[in-house]
Amino acid sequence: MPLALLALAIGAFGIGTTEFVIMGLLPEVASAYGVSIPTAGYLVTGYALGVMFGAPLMTVLGTRVPRKRMLMLLMGLFIVGNLLSALAPVFSVMLIGRVVASLAHGAFFGIGSVVAAGLVAPHKKAGAIAMMFTGLTVANVVGVPLGTLIGQTAGWRVTFAVVAVLGVVGLAGVAKLVPDVPRAEGVRLRHEVAAFKNAQVLLAMAMTVLGFGGVFAAITYIAPMMTHVAGFADGSVTWLLVLFGLGMVGGNLVGGRFADRALMPMLYISLGALSVVLALFTLTAHDKIASAVTVVLIGALGFATVPPLQKRVLDHAHGAPTLASAVNIGAFNLGNALSAWLGGVVIAAGYGYTAPNWVGAVLAAAALVLAVLSAALERRGSAPGPVVAGSVPTEQRAAVHH
Repeated sequence: MPLALLALAIGAFGIGTTEFVIMGLLPEVASAYGVSIPTAGYLVTGYALGVMFGAPLMTVLGTRVPRKRMLMLLMGLFIVGNLLSALAPVFSVMLIGRVVASLAHGAFFGIGSVVAAGLVAPHKKAGAIAMMFTGLTVANVVGVPLGTLIGQTAGWRVTFAVVAVLGVVGLAGVAKLVPDVPRAEGVRLRHEVAAFKNAQVLLAMAMTVLGFGGVFAAITYIAPMMTHVAGFADGSVTWLLVLFGLGMVGGNLVGGRFADRALMPMLYISLGALSVVLALFTLTAHDKIASAVTVVLIGALGFATVPPLQKRVLDHAHGAPTLASAVNIGAFNLGNALSAWLGGVVIAAGYGYTAPNWVGAVLAAAALVLAVLSAALERRGSAPGPVVAGSVPTEQRAAVHH
């Protein structure tokens, strides 16, 4: 694997750390600004919304910018956002800083996926994408717990200053190691937008929303589930999240490796197993050891879907994949927000803290159904049929259009 992937992984590590570390620092931030915990929660919501809207926005703005330069500009934006958060004199300024940092998130992973896939041979593309996303998964194992510890001992402002330094390291790595990748000749914004007319691109994004939504339906409420149902102490939640992160790292690497060999079978297995494990979590959540093992499996199976889904979007948006790739990153955050809301609805309805697991199981099962449908449509489109004079096969039309 090229060293350039290391630079992309470092940037991904910083982005993953700043996205999730705020969850462990909300009490400290709320106390510092004299706001309530729910109000401080806007720092999480604002970031997620910034990713959703920032992914297409920043990608569109960077359509005419070489990809390496755009990655550097995005890391610069990330650094500015985190410095603003670290120095913010009032809560509103910190919220602005969070949104500024989030604008780099989706576009960095979207453009980075395209660059990573272009650095290797065609049969290694999913593995290269997985290597970049390893930075995000490792952030949940190392960056988030360490950032939380720093914030609780030295102050939360120090945490965001350290994350900004990580951004500087990522920026230097991209500048030094990522080769200059010329923009595809003749590709304009209309070509990027045209990718969304491809049903396979839309199906892959829908699978992203539902599949990863299934993961976050359960993980969003892991703290009350593990403390009230499994019987863990409050302080154990951090280590349970580390276990979840370790599962993410393993699943991401396995998903990347096997997606290059058999992409759709990898999706069938991971989504099907994820649905079953989430359903079983309603039972295993009552036992400490079983629930800990289940948390690891959810992380592994959930992130095993990421490289194949990202690669599938790139494959079917060929010729103009950048915008579709970035929007698919936003789809992950859409799935997170949707599933967290649905999980809250079933808890509020009185079904208990394990009820979100059923929500997650249904979402993952729905993603599996879409995967089967997507493969069936693909087989139908590739099946030989009668050729009518003057007609052009769908695939040729798509190629010409791109």
